[in-house]
Amino acid sequence: MSGNGMAGSMKGMGMTMDDNLQANMDEYLPLRDVVFKTLRQGILTGELKPGERLMEIHLANRLGVSRTPIREAIRKLELEGLVTMIPRRGAEVAQITIKSLQDVLEVRKALDALAIELACARITEEDIQLLKAACDNFEQMTKTKDSTQIAKADVELHDIIVRASHNDKLILMVNNLAEQMYRYRFEHIKDAAQHERLISEHQKIYQSLAARDAIAAAEAVKEHIDNQEKAIMIHLDK
Repeated sequence: MSGNGMAGSMKGMGMTMDDNLQANMDEYLPLRDVVFKTLRQGILTGELKPGERLMEIHLANRLGVSRTPIREAIRKLELEGLVTMIPRRGAEVAQITIKSLQDVLEVRKALDALAIELACARITEEDIQLLKAACDNFEQMTKTKDSTQIAKADVELHDIIVRASHNDKLILMVNNLAEQMYRYRFEHIKDAAQHERLISEHQKIYQSLAARDAIAAAEAVKEHIDNQEKAIMIHLDK
């Protein structure tokens, strides 16, 4: 799933979009890609709030660029479902709705269940050890209280399972959904009250996969995602 390329919660790390733009500049990306990556990261990590208007002039002045790369970035973000165009208002950060949450997690649950069933038959001993280390790393990251690092550890853990399916088409499908999934993952992970349960669920997934019990593993990963949906919906209802 690769939220891997997301450099971090600008909030959790004390960074702003302006700081992140400068960091991305160092990667020698074309300006339009730098602006797109910066705005997308701002949305995914919550610096740009759901419903917040994306005013081209304001963003151009803030990031020190012309309006053209801002306009191009907003257009790409709309295609990803992260931005909504509202008549007479312009571009807004897409809301996190119950419908969008359910749509994304329904697909994720099906893909993750298939991935872990295949992984039970195909995972190597080396990958099992990597998964155990990833579970331990996730637990350690929860102690940092840094939502970005916790989310990164969660992505890495689930990536090991998906790669262990050894199904290239499945891996591609999961990667294509990664950006949408990351937004909901971040909403879930920034709630510290969920961390102990997440640690427990990861251990359950690891143990069933290490035992190569496809039925138990699929049930464990479905429960994991169902609980994520319930936890986020509680916040959406507030």
